Amino acid sequence: MVVWYVVVGVAGALLVVSTLLSAIQTVVVPRATATRISRVLFVGLRRVMDVIAPARRSFEFRDRVMALYAPLGLVMLPGVWVVLVTAGFGMMQWAAGVRPFLDAIFTSGSSVTTLGLIRPDGTDRLAFAVVEAIIGLGLVSLMISYLPTIYSAFNRRETLVGMLEVRAGLPPSPQVLLTRYQRIGWLDAVDVELFPPWEVWFADIEESHTSQPSLVFFRSPQPGRSWITAAGCVLDTAAIVASTIERPASGQAAVLIRSGFMSLRRIADFFGIVYDDNPAPTDAISIERVEFDELCAALEADGIPLKADRDQAWLDYCGWRVNYDAVLLALCSLVMAPPAPWSSDRMPTRRPRPRLLRMNRAAR
Repeated sequence: MVVWYVVVGVAGALLVVSTLLSAIQTVVVPRATATRISRVLFVGLRRVMDVIAPARRSFEFRDRVMALYAPLGLVMLPGVWVVLVTAGFGMMQWAAGVRPFLDAIFTSGSSVTTLGLIRPDGTDRLAFAVVEAIIGLGLVSLMISYLPTIYSAFNRRETLVGMLEVRAGLPPSPQVLLTRYQRIGWLDAVDVELFPPWEVWFADIEESHTSQPSLVFFRSPQPGRSWITAAGCVLDTAAIVASTIERPASGQAAVLIRSGFMSLRRIADFFGIVYDDNPAPTDAISIERVEFDELCAALEADGIPLKADRDQAWLDYCGWRVNYDAVLLALCSLVMAPPAPWSSDRMPTRRPRPRLLRMNRAAR
């Protein structure tokens, strides 16, 4: 029987330690780490959301349901930490002699919430209560810092996404963006006005959306907006500028495309999305040649000068797009992005489904 007490006590201690490590890795460690506790919660909750809002329902209904997904998961996660710590110390209190097990749980709950309703007898039990109270205060501190950090990163992301609507319409379109820049005389300044802030934006979301992956699922305040369709629009604009528009050569578009596809690939790595990290410029992409020709005709009609060799322009565009085509569409499917041209309008019908009890690691 003594052995059984030791086993339960050690199991409780391991549960507490694993919960604390999960909280620290989730909130404190500035690196893309996925703990088992947070994965089980978020993946399980997503599957519940998929049952509530199946694919046969309208996008408007599914969008309203999915808007609750990430915030609900964030609110539930600290509660799960507290429950697991309470259970772990309850097991330790029971192993130390508190009977029955329900009283051990009540003693643990009184300690972790620092209510002090129950004062356990014995030095070892009192020591457990003191340590648990300290841990409870630490979890409260993490909770206080957790949500402001999330929403600060969300606000930074959405500021530029909202500004893009003024330039590219809703849903965002590279054709609309380039046409508006041409009409207001900004086309020659696209390297200065548009590309640099989006290069910074891509670097920001790479860090924030991998260290705090719930941000990937936070939906924009406007139902038709999405961070991933905005990213696709800006990347396509840069690819068209670099390949098709007749203008002096500039490295800014190339730098933006590279920063963009590297950022999206890092986010895709976290969720276990498989892609070719070294595609050939001639590999197939989701854009058809007829769509590209229609875009060129529309741009020409709006007075935008295009390169005379349309075949070479198409090959150059494909060479840029192939770097981000697969991850863009997969991420659109993962977050159930609103319809947008050349991105979510052709995303896979089956979204990536991370395994419930398996840590996602980088695909390569």
